[in-house]
Amino acid sequence: MLVHNEEDFKYIMQDFEKYYFGARYTYQEIIDSNLIPFKFKTMIERYIARNIDKDTTLESHFYYMTKESEGYKCLKLLRTRVRVSELATCGLLQKKERYVERIIPVEKLVKMDIEEKKEKAIVIREILISKMSLMVFQV
Repeated sequence: MLVHNEEDFKYIMQDFEKYYFGARYTYQEIIDSNLIPFKFKTMIERYIARNIDKDTTLESHFYYMTKESEGYKCLKLLRTRVRVSELATCGLLQKKERYVERIIPVEKLVKMDIEEKKEKAIVIREILISKMSLMVFQV
């Protein structure tokens, strides 16, 4: 999928229940941002991105994440969900392909192997983190 403007996928939003992070942010950009809660920045530095390059994007890290990775256990406790776009066929007679957007738990994303993600043409768009889980998590 061709993207013309990376900045469109770098955003931080929040509502009553969740924080929303655009998946093209790098971990260093998140750490440097004043809009990110201090507790989440600390979690990134200590647990999630401790042994990976800080210039890694959220999209890349989540795409290649495994159950054995250090950050996965932490993200699972935060009840992290991921907004993905995937290629799907629709129509019985005319097999049309189009991108469908879904929100899936991080556990389901990690269960898929790389070949399955490539076959479905999965693109990670957004990371959703529960505010309540972040509040309860002890750093």
